[in-house]
Amino acid sequence: MIIANNKKAFFDYFIEDKFEAGIELKGSEVKSVKAGKVSIKESFIRIINDEVFIMGMSIVPWQYGSVYNPEERRVRKLLLNRKEIRKLHEKVKVKGYTIVPLDVHLSKGYVKVQIAVAKGKKNYDKRESIAKKDQERNIRRDFKNSTR
Repeated sequence: MIIANNKKAFFDYFIEDKFEAGIELKGSEVKSVKAGKVSIKESFIRIINDEVFIMGMSIVPWQYGSVYNPEERRVRKLLLNRKEIRKLHEKVKVKGYTIVPLDVHLSKGYVKVQIAVAKGKKNYDKRESIAKKDQERNIRRDFKNSTR
């Protein structure tokens, strides 16, 4: 079940490799995420000292929580295997590649983040993808009208 989606990532980047990572959350944050009060639109991912962190991810504090609710935009650690972290680190060393969050979802009751190694698109690539979407939309509309 997808809770939050980063649609802008598919428009701004060519997605190459995808990984699923757990998030280190506090108790009230889990309740807030399951209630759908999470946003990853402005978030990004960094590798620091062989650990992966997501920064800028917004989880609204749980309204029924105590005064000890964690900050809304704190840095959260992502849980990956050493082999996966090494693979991410090697790919990000290449110029033009970055790690972006794609979505936040539930998997067997656990909150997970799908991240991807991606290469940034140039402006002409973005124009091509817009034109392609428009063309597909027109084809679907014409097909729909022809079947009536």
